[in-house]
Order: sequence, then structure tokens, then C-alpha cells
Amino acid sequence: MPQRPRLATNMPDAPAPALWQRRVMLAVLLTPALLWLFALIILPHIELALLSLRERIAPRTYAASLTQYRTFFAEPLYWRVFVRTAIMSALATALTLLVAFPVAWIIAKIAHGRASRLLFVVCLIPFWVSETVRALGWLILLRESGVLPALLVRLGITAVPVELLYHDATILIGLVYTSLLFMVVPLVSSLESLDNSLIEAAYDLGGGGLVILRRIVIPHAAPGITAGCIVVFMLTLGNYLTPNLLGGKNSQWFTELIYTQFIVRFNWEQGAAFGFLLLALSTGMVALGLRLSGQRFVDVMRRS
Repeated sequence: MPQRPRLATNMPDAPAPALWQRRVMLAVLLTPALLWLFALIILPHIELALLSLRERIAPRTYAASLTQYRTFFAEPLYWRVFVRTAIMSALATALTLLVAFPVAWIIAKIAHGRASRLLFVVCLIPFWVSETVRALGWLILLRESGVLPALLVRLGITAVPVELLYHDATILIGLVYTSLLFMVVPLVSSLESLDNSLIEAAYDLGGGGLVILRRIVIPHAAPGITAGCIVVFMLTLGNYLTPNLLGGKNSQWFTELIYTQFIVRFNWEQGAAFGFLLLALSTGMVALGLRLSGQRFVDVMRRS
């Protein structure tokens, strides 16, 4: 009987898609994200830019003008609140880094397995509820009739309950508490990649703890530090709820001025100008931080 022809066992590989096909596939995959970015970020910013560069001279009549920006520099209250917000945000970022770095070090290098995961979940638990609930929790804890003032009276530290709200220190505590997780995550990501043998070798060569921290740990964790500081600074700079609730009427936070111009006074032109000034401040501070740390934004976002 005639034998059946055997099928070839070494089949040729499927041809790779052409370059134009790969580009089309990439464009199709990126289209939803680009449309989302354009519709919800770029277009509103363009509209705000146009609003900030016009002046209302009559009902439904506008003219191109820089009056809104001149008003900001001419009114001491505006630029003083602006400077205060920048200083407080930078201070809150520094305090968040000081609190988050030991926590991240314990999670990444000291705790192992289940203990490390448990500590990370403990940092995550406060963010299971909204920022409003967390801020109201601080109100219950620190107000004059709250838990902490009553505890101070029972311990004999104070004779009468004291008001712990409506201070700059209270605002800083709330901002650090709100932003802690956003500093811990990039720090843990950077510190986990640090080889323990480098630290052991440094100890064997006679290096002290501070020297190892300055020469090995901090340079290795620099991308995570920079990324965390960028995120925390932008979050604190644009935060409205925490300074308003914990600082009260005297919080003097720049986002409150923006809210007042848009919602209370219906002066959208001035509010748009304030919004762009805040955007310029955050961009300038991020650029300054990247320059001082010697990092590039793309590398920081990639490594963290």
C-alpha cells in the first residue's frame, strides 16, 4: 500500500506584524486613554486659561486682559496666602518624608513575609474611608470637648479642656496623616531593591549607621524619595478639605481662595487665574526638586 505523506514537523514561524500594523495596534490601545486625557484635563485647562486672560467689562461682554493676575500681586492678602500655602505644603512634605522613611524601612528590610504585609495593610486601612470621614475623626479627637483634651484633664496635664484645633500644627498633622501612604509606597518600592549585602559590606568596612544612610541608602532610594515628595507636595498644595476643617476660618489656604472666587463670588476669571498660579507653583517646585536631587522626571516615575 502506498504510504501517506508525512506532515512537516518544523513549521515556519508566523510572520511578525509589520511596523505599520504595530503602530495601528498601539494607536487603538492608546485612543481611550488619550481621549480621556484630552477631554478631562487638556480641554478644561485650555478653558481656564482663556477665562483667566479676560476681563468682564459689561454683562456678557469681555475683553482680553491681565487684570486678574495684576489683582493677585496688588492685593497683599492673596500673595501672602499663596506664599503661606507653599511653605506649609513644603513643610508637610518634609514631615511626611521623616515619618514615612522609617516605616518604609521596616516594611522593606526588617519585617518579612506576613509581618511586612500586615504593616503595609495597617498603613492602608485609613484610606479605606473617605477624606471627609478622616478629617471629621480628627475633629472629634482634638476639639475642646473631644477625646484628647478630656484625657489631658484627667491626667492632670491641663486644668481645663484646651482647644487643639485651628492651629498650624493641627493642619500639618492632618496633611501628614492624609499623605502618608503616598510617601510610603514609592519608598518601599525603592528600598526593596537595595541589596542587603551592600549594607553588610559597609558595616564590615567600619561604616557607621549615619554614613551608610547618607552614602548608600539615601542615594539608592533617591528616585522613591523624589517621587513621594512630588506626589505629596502636589496633594497637600491642592488640598481643600483638611486645611479648611482643621484650620477653621483662619486656615488661609490658597485653595479656599479659589473656591471662594468660583462658588461664592462667581468670579470665574479671578478663580481661573488663581488656579493657574497654583499650577505654576506646583510645576516650579517639582522642577526645583528634580534639579536639586539630580533626578529626571521620567526616570523617577519609572524606577519608583
